[in-house]
Amino acid sequence: MIAIIDYNAGNLTSVSRALFHIGVENIITSDASQIAAADRIIFPGVGAAGAAMASLVRLGLDTAIRQAVADGKPVLGICLGTQIILETSRENQAECLGIIAGSVRAFSESFQEKGITGLKIPHMGWNRITLKTDHPVFAGLSPDDEFYFVHGYYPQPADAGQTIATTDYGIAFPSVIGKNNLVATQFHPEKSGAPGLTLLKNFSNWKPC
Repeated sequence: MIAIIDYNAGNLTSVSRALFHIGVENIITSDASQIAAADRIIFPGVGAAGAAMASLVRLGLDTAIRQAVADGKPVLGICLGTQIILETSRENQAECLGIIAGSVRAFSESFQEKGITGLKIPHMGWNRITLKTDHPVFAGLSPDDEFYFVHGYYPQPADAGQTIATTDYGIAFPSVIGKNNLVATQFHPEKSGAPGLTLLKNFSNWKPC
């Protein structure tokens, strides 16, 4: 059973529907005991980092997520869930979960630093990813596969070895990060057609070392 964490940060039913479509049982829950009992965890989200963190803390789910990672359960972060596993976010100057060392940066600041103009923010649409290392969650996917993004911020792990894949949008930014039993995508696999379903199926069968 996969627990999809509900912390009032976006429409989670699309993730649940995608999992049911590939025959994977799941529940949407804000109950820490159900999260603790689940075989694996999906931590999605859209919205602002500050409000999301406030909701996680209010519900006690910050502790539940850290514990799931510490227990070695497979955990998948999606979009905002990918960003707030880091230590801090430039969005709302938020203090985040700190599961992975690093920070969340804004495209607007990065583009300004590099003199990049003419690109819309948020980054929205279909883009490819470039894997930096092999990972079981991406087995069977092609370099030509595209995934759906919508975001104005991106994750920047302190350890470059925790960047699993990058995507080019003015800059080459980390679009998949992770370590050990945790993997997290800045894009939305549940909105990414067949490649996204393949990724979710791989995650559902993934047994981290």
